[in-house]
Amino acid sequence: MPDGGEKATVKIYRRIEDVDAPGWDACAGIGGPSDNPFLSHAFLKVLEESQSATAQAGWLPQHLVIEDAAGSVIACAPMYVKSHSQGEYVFDHGWADAYQQAGGQYYPKLLVGIPFTPVTGPRLLVQPGSDAERTRKLLIAGMLEVTRQSEMSSLHVTFPIEDEAVALEKAGMVLRMGQQFHWENQGYADFEDFLARLTSRKRKTIRRERSTVAEAGIRVRPLVGAQIEPRHWDAFHRFYIATYDRKWGYPYLTREFFSLLGERLADQVVLIVAEKDGEIIAGALNIRGGDALYGRNWGCAGEFKFLHFEACYYQAIEFAIANGLARVEAGTQGPHKIQRGYRPRPTWSAHWIRDDGFRRAVTDFCRRERRAVEQELAYLAAMSPFRQSEGDVG
Repeated sequence: MPDGGEKATVKIYRRIEDVDAPGWDACAGIGGPSDNPFLSHAFLKVLEESQSATAQAGWLPQHLVIEDAAGSVIACAPMYVKSHSQGEYVFDHGWADAYQQAGGQYYPKLLVGIPFTPVTGPRLLVQPGSDAERTRKLLIAGMLEVTRQSEMSSLHVTFPIEDEAVALEKAGMVLRMGQQFHWENQGYADFEDFLARLTSRKRKTIRRERSTVAEAGIRVRPLVGAQIEPRHWDAFHRFYIATYDRKWGYPYLTREFFSLLGERLADQVVLIVAEKDGEIIAGALNIRGGDALYGRNWGCAGEFKFLHFEACYYQAIEFAIANGLARVEAGTQGPHKIQRGYRPRPTWSAHWIRDDGFRRAVTDFCRRERRAVEQELAYLAAMSPFRQSEGDVG
């Protein structure tokens, strides 16, 4: 393992519970102005304690931690051994198939990221200070060395912030560009103020969609913290399971996950609930950070026209405006979000492949793919629903 100079020690922890929580959170910037709740010790512990992110589920925790001579955490990274590529939202199934058809073994692999969470945020968590840059380099070196020593096929860092992506590329990893759609608060006074910035046709469309939901007798409202009762989580978990059944996916998040999430993250949990005739018919789970609202999961008991847009997009925008949040990140996919005020934004991942030949092939693929993504981002930006006088219409 690499040596940090002042008796820094690189360790692997197989349970987040065994890592000093205040030290981890200090490195992650928890409690700061850009607090990303998914990086918190509490959130990662909820995933493990609820049996949602475990070896049995294909997410074996291998958290990388650097400690100083006194045993204090000075850097860390949420890392997992993966036996598949599910729940990552950066799709490398084609790479796995190609490598295995050529006689290689793609799994297990190492991944640095947050399970089931396509949210950009720091991945190289380092205590602020004069040695932060050197410590970050040590953290990257440690990740690569673990990959080599354990003879894993590859190392993947998903959804890092841009400056980390640059640092990872300098360390020999290949960057892959993706895209998401984010709503950005331009200081709107309320939802009507936001609508006033859109073209007339888009304003009418959104008003019609919202009125259709209301006229169907559906009440949609946000619940926060203690307002969320066990019956709400019972219903939402049913919707969550049903959604994955319809999509042929695997529902990793257990019923206990939602209870623990509500207990441990308290007022950061925002559950949008839809009710009709006194019955809960749909829900959208959001997590509030320091400056953003993150949309995570959605589920519904049936087909209700425009309810998905109301619960997942419009209610999230209203909540963000009312609470002074800078943006809403509504997860992956969905060019249809553009017409509802969400703008395309690039995302990043970084990849290191141990096999030289396969690494060259992946590097070439990522370069070609990036050109296509950049072209698509430019095309989608031109589809903005905002009036031209809005200023930034990209």
